[in-house]
Amino acid sequence: VQLQASGGGSVQAGGSLSVSCTASGRTFSAYVMGWFRQAPGKEREFLGAINWDGGKLYYADSVKGRFSISRDNAKNTVYLQMNSLKPEDTAVYYCAARRGERVLTSTFQYEYWGQGTQVTVSS
Repeated sequence: VQLQASGGGSVQAGGSLSVSCTASGRTFSAYVMGWFRQAPGKEREFLGAINWDGGKLYYADSVKGRFSISRDNAKNTVYLQMNSLKPEDTAVYYCAARRGERVLTSTFQYEYWGQGTQVTVSS
């Protein structure tokens, strides 16, 4: 599966942004979709993930209550809504996919990756 991320951009602290990720292929619903980010000089960080029907969601503590993930299987798209953004949220944001049902949090557990999209939050 190929993943194409879009959205992101620049916003002031306290603002909101949304990024989306569209997958190619006809088996999108077979994949758990995850969101990660990587700031300069830091390791890639898990943000959250959603199972095939949205019945299982898991968020990292750093974004819980501020970020939300959803998906539309008819559009082969997963979304990341980001609210109450902080300067420390500045990073390149990546979507990723793993076949199966388990919602997992490590980068090595995801098979496919999008190209990343920049999110910049100014103070």
